[in-house]
Amino acid sequence: MLFTSGVLKRTIAVFSFSQKIPHAAVAGLMLSLAACGGGGGSSPASGGSAAVPDAGMSAAARVGEKIFKDVSLSASGKMSCATCHDADNAHAPKNDLAVQLGGPNLDVPGTRAVPSLRYLEQNPAFFFAADGTPTGGFTRDGKANTLAQQAETPFLAAHEMANKDRADVVAKLQRASYVNEFKTAFGATVFDNADTAFERILFSLQQYQKEDNDFHPYDSKYDQFLAGRAKLSDAELRGLALFNNPIKGNCAACHLSVKGANGAPPLFTDFTYDNLGVPRNMDIAANADPAFFDLGLCGPDRTDLANRSALCGAFKVPTLRNVATRKVFFHNGKFKSLRDAVNFYVRRDTNPEEWFPYGADGNPVKFNDLPALYAANVNTTEVPYNRQRGMAAALTSDEVDDVVKFLATLNDGYKP
Repeated sequence: MLFTSGVLKRTIAVFSFSQKIPHAAVAGLMLSLAACGGGGGSSPASGGSAAVPDAGMSAAARVGEKIFKDVSLSASGKMSCATCHDADNAHAPKNDLAVQLGGPNLDVPGTRAVPSLRYLEQNPAFFFAADGTPTGGFTRDGKANTLAQQAETPFLAAHEMANKDRADVVAKLQRASYVNEFKTAFGATVFDNADTAFERILFSLQQYQKEDNDFHPYDSKYDQFLAGRAKLSDAELRGLALFNNPIKGNCAACHLSVKGANGAPPLFTDFTYDNLGVPRNMDIAANADPAFFDLGLCGPDRTDLANRSALCGAFKVPTLRNVATRKVFFHNGKFKSLRDAVNFYVRRDTNPEEWFPYGADGNPVKFNDLPALYAANVNTTEVPYNRQRGMAAALTSDEVDDVVKFLATLNDGYKP
């Protein structure tokens, strides 16, 4: 986040670890962390609620699951929500395409990498905090305020399910095998008005994601560690210390790693936005046009903040839960390995030639996925971005390896 003095407040809240803590000392500190029940406060960023035994979903959620997996609700007849949000890959794409393909013939590329749908149940609606920090919202630019609103775009977008309009989606659902279950959930007259029926479709998808614990199991190795039921390896403990250390990785400044209010497990996001100056990805077809730029908060998908130039290039800070299962990273899918993504964080400014093309003057053209007038919006003040070319990176190669090993402890489904 690079918008207000909230940076200082956020950094102070992070556990500070010495750069040279012995393994035994790290272990002791981590055990103290595991016993910590607070550290968050009552704000949405303080963490999610622990998973509870699935006592059975509501009728709306049950039909929402069928909608989520129904390919017949697309123009191609071959695409559903589950196509891009695969449960076997933490509800994210299972391939390594920078953007996914949709449309009537499944050949229309999108413009942004598809994120995971997990751990969104505590996500707040978009708002500007008292200090002016943009916070919350769904999708990478926060334009949807609920899971239900977020679900509308895939149904209608030309590069996704590509339906003509809401009525088109409703007509398809009326031919589905579970149509009577939909009527049972919402009443026999639900189809009398297409807009009403469509809103119920979106509501069903929202409830499915909220009520099915598969979307928020909180059962990673790190969760078990915080509960005192698992031990992290020496490398994982070192990675956690570096992750939290405000003068090393400083990852926890945005990706909160401590328990929230009432001992709630961490969500590894503070729901804010940041401009990281990620390199342009020419694997995205839209980027063949040199005049096209995806500016996140200020467009082109989101239009209500188009005149807020200071926000241009900022994208939502995602949860890092299951990040080690991702096939591509950042909003444009530029990187295809987690190690490369972490390396970019710490070497973007010290070794820009590794990430950006050279210009006519023989120097790397940094932040080449932004118009020049917005380059000043890129975060260059927070650790680890506060370095210059030729300086030592905030993390060594071995330290990057340790951080990557720690991040793997955030994968769901850990079994000792």
